[in-house]
Amino acid sequence: VQLVESEGGLVQPGGSLNLSCLASGFTFRNYVMSWYRQAPGKELELVATISEPGDKTKYEDSVKGRFTISRDDAKNTVYLQMNSMKPEDTAVYYCGAHRFWDVIPNYWGQGTQVTVSS
Repeated sequence: VQLVESEGGLVQPGGSLNLSCLASGFTFRNYVMSWYRQAPGKELELVATISEPGDKTKYEDSVKGRFTISRDDAKNTVYLQMNSMKPEDTAVYYCGAHRFWDVIPNYWGQGTQVTVSS
């Protein structure tokens, strides 16, 4: 099983970044997918979740209206489009795959650093 996030990077405040996470080794279409993040000195935080058919999503309050989670089951990939980024979005971002809604992921990616700074 592998979840491989795309490279993050440095983004200016107000800028955008699209993260992707490519899954392999399990039946992607049967899994709920989420994005988490961990900022320095802070706990791991759930950012966004998307259901298996992709018809239901959930967002952490601070990213609502700015971030969009989506999935392409044909490509075994989940995305996180981040717009209007703020310095407080700086964190290591992880994708996770879980069999059911609102449970801890069964599988995790290795994480990718996103830094928002001028």
